[in-house]
Amino acid sequence: MENPERKLYLIPNLLADDTHSSVLPQQISEIMANTRIFFVENVKTTRRFISSLKLGIVIDSLTFIELDKYTTYEQLFPQLYQLKENAGIISEAGCPGIADPGSLAVEIAHALNIKVIPLVGPSSILLALMASGFSGQSFAFHGYLPIDKDERVKKLRLLEKDALAKKQTQLFIETPYRNNQMLESILKNLNPALKVCVACNITAPDEFIKTKSIAEWKKGTLPDLHKKPCMFLLG
Repeated sequence: MENPERKLYLIPNLLADDTHSSVLPQQISEIMANTRIFFVENVKTTRRFISSLKLGIVIDSLTFIELDKYTTYEQLFPQLYQLKENAGIISEAGCPGIADPGSLAVEIAHALNIKVIPLVGPSSILLALMASGFSGQSFAFHGYLPIDKDERVKKLRLLEKDALAKKQTQLFIETPYRNNQMLESILKNLNPALKVCVACNITAPDEFIKTKSIAEWKKGTLPDLHKKPCMFLLG
């Protein structure tokens, strides 16, 4: 039975700076203004995010509990077990629990019968999929591909195989400073007829989302993706 006195809100963060009014519903500000405990991946950037919302609250009055990829179940369980009030998880970018360590807190919350409430906000995975023109009926997100060049090519060819054989959209990301190399590797090693979508700086004023076959990508000038958050999709 759920404990009605405790709720865990899953609070989306911005994908691009200064886009509050266009991507965050008013509900998020209202909930955050009445929440005092937050599980966050990075305290410094979260404080900056909350300050930018101008909620009229004193940041130093809030409690921030770090939750990153190194946080263990054993470390986090007592923090949630001892909760006496509502709390929130704030993703570093996008939605908590989606390619994000916040999923661990959600798992524990369910075990403790804390009510989990997901809030509407931007998700780079879903927005890229929506804008790609590829299948949204069947898709898979793979996170980061191998850094080693040979292993990366091997993985890309496996994703290409799944995209064609299963008609399943394949999504993945790269560390922003290696985006250009990733695009070059895709164009060099995969079938010219395969369609590739590049979704960069989603929701930002300079958002770039384009789907072309590899043959078409090779004909034109490639976008500069260096140090810009990107999603790559094969369809």
